[in-house]
Amino acid sequence: MADVPKSMAASASAISLPARARKREEEAELVRLAQSGEEAAFEELIRRHQQRVFGLVHGILRRREDVEDVVQQVFLKVFVSLKRFDLRAAFSTWLYKISRLDGVVSAERPPESPARRAETKDILDQLLDELPERDRELLMLKEIEGFSVQELAEMLDLNVNTVKVRLFRVRARLMDVYHRRVGPSQDHSAAKGRRKTDGSEI
Repeated sequence: MADVPKSMAASASAISLPARARKREEEAELVRLAQSGEEAAFEELIRRHQQRVFGLVHGILRRREDVEDVVQQVFLKVFVSLKRFDLRAAFSTWLYKISRLDGVVSAERPPESPARRAETKDILDQLLDELPERDRELLMLKEIEGFSVQELAEMLDLNVNTVKVRLFRVRARLMDVYHRRVGPSQDHSAAKGRRKTDGSEI
């Protein structure tokens, strides 16, 4: 294959740099909007990055159901921490660090004992009682019955992305219910152990 002339290579580089800068500016604006509470902006951030996040986590965990759960967990963690994110950092770098960390932690986590699973289910049942019926049904199908996102999409006649966004929102509501139940003192104590990553605490 013939060598690319230096002038053409320089021209291509000059074009790609502004394109990358524009892309980062667009993403920073989406993050600003999401930080101000604009749901559509956060959904767009999910849409842009979910395939890469899935790929990163899948490289660590091989079981698809585990990967889907961790990806949902990643975006939930990002949602909760987003207002503390420093816009001087790159959002994608921060997001992918969280993805790798959560994937590694999940891979190293020992299997739950039957007693622990039963205790978790009891707590989840109590929290679910406080959710609207539509949200409760979706979360029970995913967490209790064990249906995959793809199966849920087929059952509910929705596309996969819509199911992912709905699950994300329901989990965010569930976390809000949990925080209200445990109170600020316990919540603050639990937050002390969180790691600090590029631009924010998680």
